[in-house]
Amino acid sequence: MSGKAPSAGRLPVLLLTGPTGAGKTEWAIRLAGSAPVEIVSVDSALVYRGLDVGTAKPAREVRARIPHHLIDICDAAESYSAGRFVSDALGCIRAIHARGRVPLLVGGTMLYLRSLLDGLAELPEARPALRRELDARAGREGWPALHAELARLDPVAAARIAPNDAQRIQRALEVWHATGQPISRLQRATVSPLAPFDVRYWILNPPDRAVLHRRLAERLDAMMAGGFLDEVRRLRDRGDLTPAHSSMRAVGYRQLWEHLEGRWDLTEAGRRALAATRQLAKRQLTWMRGETRAEWLDPASELSWNRDICNALTALGF
Repeated sequence: MSGKAPSAGRLPVLLLTGPTGAGKTEWAIRLAGSAPVEIVSVDSALVYRGLDVGTAKPAREVRARIPHHLIDICDAAESYSAGRFVSDALGCIRAIHARGRVPLLVGGTMLYLRSLLDGLAELPEARPALRRELDARAGREGWPALHAELARLDPVAAARIAPNDAQRIQRALEVWHATGQPISRLQRATVSPLAPFDVRYWILNPPDRAVLHRRLAERLDAMMAGGFLDEVRRLRDRGDLTPAHSSMRAVGYRQLWEHLEGRWDLTEAGRRALAATRQLAKRQLTWMRGETRAEWLDPASELSWNRDICNALTALGF
């Protein structure tokens, strides 16, 4: 295929998502073996250095062979926002196009996907005093009670936020109290950052829930055998991280951290990590089923999908 990007028409951006454990990374790597793509991660945990085993991060030798972007770009003590992700992702897309190649965005972080597909709303800055007040109320009443309040004020936002998702409940209520407007209304008044591009968008759909659950259990077993607990111990032993850091709120890390603090034995921590992973997959699938812009893929269709993508890119001059 050509190494020079076409000058006419909208340039392509490929987007592959699906629930955790569906096999997105493996699909992307196999496609990269036959098409001129570079992979851009859409994953809020892969940005952090030192979170390797528990994030199923692609091996270094794979990343040396196939260009990957937005992996290992932050220290675990840093915060990484959706706004920063959109800016970084757009920078990667433009640079990949300039090299005459095609960006393949892969991942399942829903906030990042929404921000790319729908744009970021102009929202008010954080208000520390209001956040402290909401935190205090949550301490007394629980986050599900604040979620119920959000459901009265902004039912659209509440419908897509889990009752225990403290960070997003807090932000939605903060925006309401700061502006008097629902965050869902402000978020609708946006333009997609991907609007200038020809977006091809797929969701990798596991064959059934039982198969997905088995894959998740097998993956967690492999992570534990591969040193996941030692990885969390090293991160905890740094001394500058706490469970409040975004990196340590990642599924699996939080539960193993609690084990190291003596809250559960290792068996219970593993059970809780698996349950949290299944809940994450369920939330992802719930959101993805509402997507009307994507084509759903059965894993058995991979060879046809690869061939179709290669043919389409060849027709575009790549």
